[in-house]
Amino acid sequence: MLHTLLFALGGLVSLCTAGYVLEDDYTEDQFFSMFDFFTDADPTNGYVTYVDQTTAQSSGLISTTNGSIYMGVDHTNVATGLGRNSVRLTSTKTYTHGLIILDLNHMPGGVCGTWPAFWTVGANWPNAGEIDIIEGVNSQVGNSMALHTASGCSITNNGLFSGSISTSNCFVNAPGQAMNAGCQILAANDGASYGTQFNQGQGGVYATEWTSSAISIWFFPRSGIPSDISSGSPDPSTWGSPISAFEGGCQIDEFFSNHQIVFDTTFCGDWAGNVWSTDATCSSKASTCQDFVQNNPAEFQDAYWSVKSLKVYQSTGGETSNATSSALPHGPTASVSAGVPWNSGSGVSQSWPTPTVSDVPTAGFSRGGNGRFTKTFGNAADFAVAAASTSAAAIASSPSAMVPAVESDGSVVEASASATVADFSQPEITSAAAVTTEAFADDPNGNVEYVTVTALRYDDFDFPGGGGVKKRDVVPEDDLTRVKRHMQAHRHVHRHLLKHGIVVGSVEE
Repeated sequence: MLHTLLFALGGLVSLCTAGYVLEDDYTEDQFFSMFDFFTDADPTNGYVTYVDQTTAQSSGLISTTNGSIYMGVDHTNVATGLGRNSVRLTSTKTYTHGLIILDLNHMPGGVCGTWPAFWTVGANWPNAGEIDIIEGVNSQVGNSMALHTASGCSITNNGLFSGSISTSNCFVNAPGQAMNAGCQILAANDGASYGTQFNQGQGGVYATEWTSSAISIWFFPRSGIPSDISSGSPDPSTWGSPISAFEGGCQIDEFFSNHQIVFDTTFCGDWAGNVWSTDATCSSKASTCQDFVQNNPAEFQDAYWSVKSLKVYQSTGGETSNATSSALPHGPTASVSAGVPWNSGSGVSQSWPTPTVSDVPTAGFSRGGNGRFTKTFGNAADFAVAAASTSAAAIASSPSAMVPAVESDGSVVEASASATVADFSQPEITSAAAVTTEAFADDPNGNVEYVTVTALRYDDFDFPGGGGVKKRDVVPEDDLTRVKRHMQAHRHVHRHLLKHGIVVGSVEE
C-alpha cells in the first residue's frame, strides 16, 4: 500500500513518536553513584560551598530513605568561608534526545536567598546547548524554563502551550536581549509549578521531551499525574498541552547534543543576590542576600530536593543516547564563547511580559562545566503577576498577538528540494501541509512501494544573518557533498524518515 508522506513547509515537521522505553532508572540505591559531586567554587558567584559526597553524607546533606532521595543544604551553622554548604550533582552519563521524567516530592524553591535549578547541559557551552527545566530565586512564584544556545536558534509561539514567552532568541549573546537571557518561557501562575505552593501540593512530575523537532516540558501536580507515567509506559501524545514548547526557528539537532543532568542549589550570586532588593518579601528580612544566608541557618531547613524518581526514556524509533560517561569538565570552563564576558552585572534591564522594576541588575549564572553567563529578570513578586496576566488570557484572546518577532538568526526558510526514500512500512511523519507524492516503482517482491516527497534542501538549514560562520561556508562544496554531509549531521531526523532505506539526494535549484 502506498504511504503518503506529508511535510509542513518552512521546516515545521512533526514527528510521530513510535513509543518510549526505559533507558535509565535513577533508583534510590543507585542514585548517587550515577552522579558526580561538583566541588569547585560556584561559577555563578553564589555564597555557597559545594561539598563532596563523603562530606555531604556525614553532615546529612544527602540521604536515601523511605523510597526518596534527599539533597539539602546546611541549616544548622552560621556560614563561613565561601558560603553555606550545599551539593551540586552532575550525571555521569550523557543523553541526546529522550524523555526525562522527574517525580519530585519537594523542591528548594520559594526560600529567600536560594537559587535552585534542575537542568541539562552539553560540553563546549553554549555550542551543545542548555535546557533549564526548573529554575527560580528567592520568593518567586511560577517556574522559569529556558534554552541557551549558539547563534541561530529562536522560538515562536505555536499556541499549543500554556506558558508565555519572555524572550524568543536562544542565542546567549542575542541583540536586544539581556546577556544570556536565552529563549525563556514562564509557567502560568497556577499555584503549583514552583516553590512554596509546589511543596504545599506535595510536589508533582516534570516531564521533558527532547526530539529533533522540539523540546517540550509538562508539569503535572500530584493529583493529576497521568496513569501511563505511573505505569512506566509514558505516552506524551496523550498528555495535552505542555507548559512550554521550544520550537520554531531552530534546528534542534544542530544546537543540542550529549547533555548531562544537573541538580544544584546555590545562594545569592548573580541572580538571587542581584534582585534581592527588588523582592519585597525577602529584602525585608535583611539588608543583603549574603547577610541573610550567612546568619539565619534555620531558614534553610526547607531548602531541599526530595526526589521520588528520576527516569530517562528513549524513543523506540532510533538510537538517541550516548551510553558512555561524559567528558564534560566539572569545574569552571576557562575557554568561553568569544565576545561574551565571564562576569555578570551588565546593568541591562529585561522586563517580564508586563512592566516590572526598571534597571534591575543583571541576573543569571555561569555554571561550572558549561560557561553559563547572565540573564536578567524583574523582581520575584512581579514574576507571578506577569505569568498570570500573559498566559491563558493572551492565548485565549489572540495567539498571534503573543508571537514575538523572530530574530534574523532564527528565521525559518521555505523548503524547495526533493529526496527519494525507500522501505517505509511505518511512516512516522504527520503533516500540517500536504504536498504532491508520486508512486514510481514497486519492490521486486511486491512488498514495498516508493514515493517521491518534497523535503528540505540543504540550504534550508542555513539561517541568513546568523552572525557566525559555519564550517560548511569555509570551503565551497558541490551539492552532492553538501547533501551527504547534511544527512550525516542530521542522522537522527532522517532515522524518522528512512527506517531502512538510503536517501538519494537531488538538490533542486
